[in-house]
Amino acid sequence: MIPRYNRPNIENIWKIENKFKIWTDIEILIAEKLSHIGIIPKIAAKEIRKKAKFNVKEINKLEKETKHDVVAYINNVSKYIGKQSKFFHYGVTSSDIIDTGFSIQLKQTGEIIRKQLKTLLKNLKSKSLKYKYTQMIGRSHGIHAEPITFGLKLGSFYNEFKRNLNRLELAIEEISICSISGPVGTYDSIDPSVEKYVAKKFKLKCEDVSTQVIPRDRHAFFFSILGIIGSSIERFAVEIRHLQRTELLEVEEKFRPNQKGSSAMPHKRNPVLSENLTGLSRYIRSAVIPSMENVVLWHERDISHSSVERIMAPDISIALDFALNRLNEIILTMKVYPDNMKKNLNLLGGLHYSQKLLLKLTKKGLSREIAYSIIQKNAMKAWSTKMSFYNVLKNDKKLMKTITILELEEILENKTKSNQIDWIFKNKIK
Repeated sequence: MIPRYNRPNIENIWKIENKFKIWTDIEILIAEKLSHIGIIPKIAAKEIRKKAKFNVKEINKLEKETKHDVVAYINNVSKYIGKQSKFFHYGVTSSDIIDTGFSIQLKQTGEIIRKQLKTLLKNLKSKSLKYKYTQMIGRSHGIHAEPITFGLKLGSFYNEFKRNLNRLELAIEEISICSISGPVGTYDSIDPSVEKYVAKKFKLKCEDVSTQVIPRDRHAFFFSILGIIGSSIERFAVEIRHLQRTELLEVEEKFRPNQKGSSAMPHKRNPVLSENLTGLSRYIRSAVIPSMENVVLWHERDISHSSVERIMAPDISIALDFALNRLNEIILTMKVYPDNMKKNLNLLGGLHYSQKLLLKLTKKGLSREIAYSIIQKNAMKAWSTKMSFYNVLKNDKKLMKTITILELEEILENKTKSNQIDWIFKNKIK
């Protein structure tokens, strides 16, 4: 990932030094367990633990000759171990180290993202409660529908990200896998107790039945969940972008004192952070299809998945971490304009009460079809003439035979409202 989007904690997980450190830790534990069960001398395990280290530059140089990164790594570490290096990487194959190490990196990544989501939920809930009663128009198809509150809108996002947190928990569990079963997964050259020992030390589970690799359906699940989180981020970002439009200006990203919106137009205040999140979300979702295609490997293994994962795993993880951090920033600092929400709510002169009127007329004895037809005719007239809905309705003689002026006023002034906001917050936004 380019430096613009790197945040140190998650970037460090994917640095090559961390990868080789994890590999070394795995190899030390393998040697340790092999010595416990008498497969290799105890002195060998002690020497491996004491002397095993690596040099990235030397490994890179060796890989140019070996054309195999794990062999280059083994040769480099063996040089530092010395005589007992013949028991280093004993009975295991490359994928045992690569895949278990990869699981650890993904687990570390998942834990950082989990922390970000928990912070996001805290911020969303706080803002949701703050604007619990702040009325605004709800829109379907981008068109005025019925009133909601801004707090309820945020409550929808709160619950969506709460589901994302639950999904991520499952994804972390799915990927927290250790597989040390030797060539083609038969344990012919490595005792199964080694796998259990390493898994326990790293708080992983043993693979049910590996081939020579950890089956990639696990990874596909993990990256699919990251993709869903990316889509939820974009849904929020698009909402901000729409609500910040000049014609609405109900919500706005914070615009800092020295910030510039345009090189040509000094007046511009653009929703650039939300637009950035839309782009990042597209990129995060782009990992879903390759991760699913990686499930399909030849027989017990091939390496067609490897190049994809080397690029995809760090970049997507870093992009999502950055996106969640930016989303948190937007939520914490966004400006909310209740007066504009109220103005826009009343923009169509009361048309948003059409359903309440429909329900009232059917209660008064009209068929739903006739009631709907009367209201729609008057609503279209109000829409086209810009007259208030009330003024159009009170002049409809057919309508006024069914309903009184007082009843009409009560509906259009929202005196008959059945506000369930408190119930929703009590029962659904927890």
